[in-house]
Amino acid sequence: MTSRIPGSGIGEPGQTTIRAADGPDRIGLSAADVAVRVKGGLTNDAPDQSSRSLWEIFRANVFTLFNAIVAGSFVLLLILGQWRDALFGFAAVGNALIGVVQEYRAKKSLDRLAVLNAPRSRVLRDGVVQDIDVQEVVKDDVLVLRAGDQVTADAAVVQASGLEVDESLLTGESEPVGKDVGAEVLSGSSVVSGQGRAVVTRVGAESFASKLTAEAKRFSLVHSEIRQGLNQVLRWITLALLPVMAIVINGQMQSQGGWQVAITTGTWRIGAVGAVASVIAMIPLGLVLMTSVAFAVGAVRLARQKVLIQELAAVEGLARVDMLCLDKTGTLTVGKIVFDAVHDTGNTPPAGWKQALGWFGADPNANATARCLSAEFRDEGSLRPLSSVPFSSARKWSAVSFSDGTPAAGTWLLGAPEMVLDPKQPDAGRALETAAVLAASGLRTLVLAHAPGALLIGDDVEVELPTDHAPAVLLTFQEKVRPDAARTLSYFKEQGVEVKIISGDDPRTVAAVARKVGVTTDGGFDARQLPDDQEEMAEVMDRHTVFGRVTPAQKKDMVRALQRRGHVVAMTGDGVNDALALKEADIGIAMDSAAAATKAVSRLVLLDGQFDRLPGVVAEGRRVIANIERVSMLFLAKTAYAVIISITFGALLWDFPFLPRQLSATDGITIGIPAFFLALMPNARRYRSGFLKRSLSFAVPAGLIIALAVLTINTYSLWEGSSTTAEQRTASALVLALIALWVLVVLSRPLNRWRVLIIAAMWAALGFVLVVPPLRDFFDFTMPGWNHLAASAVVALAGAVAVEVLFRYHRQRLNPDALEHGSVS
Repeated sequence: MTSRIPGSGIGEPGQTTIRAADGPDRIGLSAADVAVRVKGGLTNDAPDQSSRSLWEIFRANVFTLFNAIVAGSFVLLLILGQWRDALFGFAAVGNALIGVVQEYRAKKSLDRLAVLNAPRSRVLRDGVVQDIDVQEVVKDDVLVLRAGDQVTADAAVVQASGLEVDESLLTGESEPVGKDVGAEVLSGSSVVSGQGRAVVTRVGAESFASKLTAEAKRFSLVHSEIRQGLNQVLRWITLALLPVMAIVINGQMQSQGGWQVAITTGTWRIGAVGAVASVIAMIPLGLVLMTSVAFAVGAVRLARQKVLIQELAAVEGLARVDMLCLDKTGTLTVGKIVFDAVHDTGNTPPAGWKQALGWFGADPNANATARCLSAEFRDEGSLRPLSSVPFSSARKWSAVSFSDGTPAAGTWLLGAPEMVLDPKQPDAGRALETAAVLAASGLRTLVLAHAPGALLIGDDVEVELPTDHAPAVLLTFQEKVRPDAARTLSYFKEQGVEVKIISGDDPRTVAAVARKVGVTTDGGFDARQLPDDQEEMAEVMDRHTVFGRVTPAQKKDMVRALQRRGHVVAMTGDGVNDALALKEADIGIAMDSAAAATKAVSRLVLLDGQFDRLPGVVAEGRRVIANIERVSMLFLAKTAYAVIISITFGALLWDFPFLPRQLSATDGITIGIPAFFLALMPNARRYRSGFLKRSLSFAVPAGLIIALAVLTINTYSLWEGSSTTAEQRTASALVLALIALWVLVVLSRPLNRWRVLIIAAMWAALGFVLVVPPLRDFFDFTMPGWNHLAASAVVALAGAVAVEVLFRYHRQRLNPDALEHGSVS
């Protein structure tokens, strides 16, 4: 027999089917049946796509447009016999190898955690329920589905008891869908309430399972503001590369006497070397590498803290969060609920109430609270229900009917007092008052009510609460507050992150727990009074911090309302009822005790369930973002001065002022080596949007200052007239290196011991390259005369002063809080 319940989803939106408990159990496949299907390849095994393969990692790091240009330039210089000028090729190979090795190591580390955290499947074989790996499921297996489970293979329902499935991952539809016998359940969906059994119809590549579980675990370098900004810069450089190359090559040939003379005399080789130098200088070879390495290292560091990053951009996303929505159970509390006590309602409990509680506690479809009853009330197994209504987070009650003549005859209701009892009913008033007092003390409170007779169940009759039911007893349950919760919430308050506590429990209970962890509250807001309009809901959320009696759909709507106000929202949770909100949030964070479906839609999983991991996660995200921004300014400044120098010298028909080997030396000393260390150093600067604007607003003027300084010293060399070409190039490289090192100094602020050590090492390296004979000869540096050297020093000093002025102006105009926090951008 079936009946319709409003708000659950079968037949019509918002309905479900409740079946009488009279269906025979299937025994499932035998071991021999499984072996036959395994031999026939009818398993749920599919290629593990939890991360990029080694080949994909290699291809992504090596086969790029910029690497193609670098490789072509490298080969050209080797053909011309200028192997010393081809050093950048080895640097590019080193960068690519570092990127491959770093990402592969991160892949292996995260893959191991992802495998440990992968969903499991519950099947019935030889009459025994077994937990097996998803890949071991075979066609015709009988899946045993319970609330919180992720469906791991496409299947047809053969038994259902209030089975409701969330298919939002597949269809985008947020309403749970009721599933009756004969209905299909798809892998990747999750059981919201009820229970059932289903025979697997599609496995492996034919099923949604491998795709969705792999996507949930996938190691990926995904969309983020930083990556979007860097990709935009790379597109600009790509568009500018060919026309700038044309200008430079023409300028080089003209400086050798024109194309015809250059080709005839062979001096085109000198022009080609200069053209290669200008092209290589424009390419920010290490920028993308440093970004990838910083993200990957951040993910591995968090993995060591038992935090699984399912998408690497979540490291960045957490640094941007300014609103943290917390579910009470499993987040502020340890998630383990224990039975507390039985309380009088003013009525004499009817006979059989303890047996009824024993049945509720032993019911396989019971939620975590009801299961706690089994420790206090035993189920002898003698009760056979006529029918039952499973608990759902939308209804917040469950029911069961037993036949006359049994110890617990009649209908029993278990649920939230305000949802089960009507204040207008006789004997309900005192029970509701007592429940309110208990809830205000921080205890989770349920009522057991009884009605004579059986619950009417028919195909076309809506199941409603009986009109003649009366409270029997009140039941209280306790949750232990996490010892780290207060300290963690205090950290977020200090960091300017607002906190909203959202729970399905009584708002008074939630408010009591909130007070225990130091959250100021006005007693809790009952979400049943929340408006449907998103703007009105956002206004209510601005005024209140603690919300109770929140339905799963409301959690999602509350996240959306906050996002409409411009907030970057993180949501934590562990129940399947949190999955919709976790998926909607900018960053979903699942606890270790979360259902498989909840973990699948989360960006981060706290594998050991320690709430105090979150400050470390936020700090790691801030470190990554701040360091990438710092490093990007170094690389973009180099690109800016390279483009300006290339165009200017090409238009003036002057020789390019550097050899490729000289640029390799200056780039390594002023950018490449220090950037690697700076990208991995601690940095606690708070995130502010506008990464690309801030980076370019400093890098482009800094690049212009360096380019003007190089143009000035070359103008002086031509005016003075006594310097050789080698001396001019040395003077140009010296001016460039000295100003670029000052750029490194200002971008490394606030200085500490390690940063000073890195900067000092780079200054020493520049001195070694210019003074030590083997190095000086290799890079073709020739010290200019004293006048020329003095002019270089004056130009470099002027450039450094200009960079210092630019830095201070940039910091005060675009980032006024940098002075307070010691930031550089």
